[in-house]
This record gives sequence, structure tokens and C-alpha cells, in this order.
Amino acid sequence: MSDTRTVVLVEGVSDRSAVEALAARRGLDLAAEGVSVVAMGGATNIGAHVGRFGPAGSGLRLAGLCDAGEEGDFRRALERAGLGPGPGRSGLEALGFFVCVADLEDELIRALGAAAVERVLDAEGELGSFRTLQRQPAWRGRDTHDQLRRFMGAGGGRKIRYSALLAAALDPDRVPRPLDGLLACLSGR
Repeated sequence: MSDTRTVVLVEGVSDRSAVEALAARRGLDLAAEGVSVVAMGGATNIGAHVGRFGPAGSGLRLAGLCDAGEEGDFRRALERAGLGPGPGRSGLEALGFFVCVADLEDELIRALGAAAVERVLDAEGELGSFRTLQRQPAWRGRDTHDQLRRFMGAGGGRKIRYSALLAAALDPDRVPRPLDGLLACLSGR
């Protein structure tokens, strides 16, 4: 990380995978731009990472992506570090931090649509497994979007694998707002 000027703090490896995949699709070479995407191992680790990389630590520029449920944790950590975001999400965004409506998988599934996500599952040989989930009593008759979110969260490493695949399947004009905002922030747009 010796050439790093900006650290992007994300909750987990699946988030990092999606950010890196979308950056590559846009022709944004994160390493050349001095950007490192750091998976924190959960949103509750934001304070330690802001302390390590922010003003009191390495003094690097910070940016990030979080789920709506963790927005408060991010806001408090930034405030404790003296970065005090302004009110609302626009205050976080002004600092380079973007919030996913529910979570990253929700954003990607909504942007692609259920049919496109199912095509990705089919290409990976997992459409049959998804159909099995759909037939389970707890998931039968539920919205396909919700079933897909559950499927992504079940099974070892599935979120990590599919976050990059779903990001790669996105139409460049349909990138979810939080990811689009983060990438724009990193590319200086």
C-alpha cells in the first residue's frame, strides 16, 4: 500500500470484488490511481480502519460503501475522526461514502433484474440450486428478488463469487447509484 493515496473502506470481500470489477469495466485502474479497496471484515470495524488510514493514522483520503443498516456506524466513526459528515446521506457522499439501499446484493439484483441474474446463475451451473431454494416452504411464493438475495447470502463464498459476476453483467448505464457515485468519486468526475 506504499503508493496508496485513497483507501476505499467496504464491509466485506464481496463488496471489494464488485467495486474492483466495476472499476475495471470502466477502465479505471485503481492501482494506477493510488486507490486500495479494503474489506474490513464487517461494518463494525469501521472505527479501527478510519483510525488506521484516516487523519490520525496514515492521513490518506478515505471513501467507502456501506449497507443502509450500517450507515450510523460509518457516520459515527467519521465524526469521531474529525471528518464530520454533513447532515443526511448527501453529507456522507460529500466525503466519498455511499450507502446501498439494503445491501450491495440488493442493489445489483435490482439493477440487473431477476431474469438477468437468473441467466448469470444458469451460466454458473447454479440455476437448479436456486430453483430448489424457490421450492422450499419458507421461500415458496416469495418475490424472486428476495429469493435471489437469500440465495446469494447462502452457501460458502457465493456472495463473493457472484458480486463480481453480477457487476460484470451490468449494463454500463444501469450501475446502482451508490457504486456509480463511488466510482465517480474515485475517478475524479
